[in-house]
Amino acid sequence: MSIVVIGCVFVDVKGYPSGTYIPGGRNAGKVRTLHGGVCRNVAEDLGNMGLRPVFLSLVDESGTADDVLHRLDEHGVDTRYVRRSQDGMGTWLAVFDNNNDVCASISQRPDMRPLLQLLQEEGNSIFSSAESVLLELDLEQETVEEVYRLKQKYGTKVYAAVSNIRIAMERREMLRVTDCLVCNRQEAEILFSREFSGEDPEKLAAQLSGFVRDGRIPAVVVTLGGDGAVWANGDGMFGVCAAQQVPVADTTGAGDAFFAGVAAGLTYGKSLPEACEIGTRLASSVVCSLESVCPRFLPAEFGL
Repeated sequence: MSIVVIGCVFVDVKGYPSGTYIPGGRNAGKVRTLHGGVCRNVAEDLGNMGLRPVFLSLVDESGTADDVLHRLDEHGVDTRYVRRSQDGMGTWLAVFDNNNDVCASISQRPDMRPLLQLLQEEGNSIFSSAESVLLELDLEQETVEEVYRLKQKYGTKVYAAVSNIRIAMERREMLRVTDCLVCNRQEAEILFSREFSGEDPEKLAAQLSGFVRDGRIPAVVVTLGGDGAVWANGDGMFGVCAAQQVPVADTTGAGDAFFAGVAAGLTYGKSLPEACEIGTRLASSVVCSLESVCPRFLPAEFGL
């Protein structure tokens, strides 16, 4: 079995203004409906890298769910562990400004409780052969606990991301048994209850190193948007990964692609700075597309 991804499926509804965006006003433009969700995106990104990931998730009974599964299959994702449930998919509604940044959003989370039963039934088989597990840390508490129980049992590496920081805050103690957390600057400040002061990435990396050592966390990578990313591990090493300068069409999905690339690199023996370089390259391929999808690659193109 290859990399296993555990998380949610969303339907993303995105609005883009055709003229100058007016907050609170009526804005003409384009509305796109796309498949989304942090780990759904991650699974597709890994599939586009030619890594044939296994996706554990839920979808609902709608025709949209059929489209989601078909697309994932087309992109090389193993969907045999995706189950159908009445409220198995969420919805994310977002409006973008003229800089292609999100200026307003509302999300409706899916009911992921049935995922626990799937893990209880299939978890031993999945974890015993998984090369690594990529997890949304803000899934239901019992589901996350089951993932870490299986991690401890089989010694599987677990790499985590967050999509709902308020929920993830309740899981902070689990960072100590997470092999690497990937998050953005705002999420890191909330999780560590510390403020990243200043804008110099080198200084931010040094600050992150202190947070990681104090928290006894194996490794953390924090994305900084156009300033790249900073990383630190529990051995006291830290550094900066510069962003690639590319035309930006849509920044949504870039963080998910970065997470996918970092986790893929770590899974297949790359160092943390090397894994961040892979994440940066994959994220750069996403921001160039309005569809928030990276092009297809071969594993050898990333040295995997």
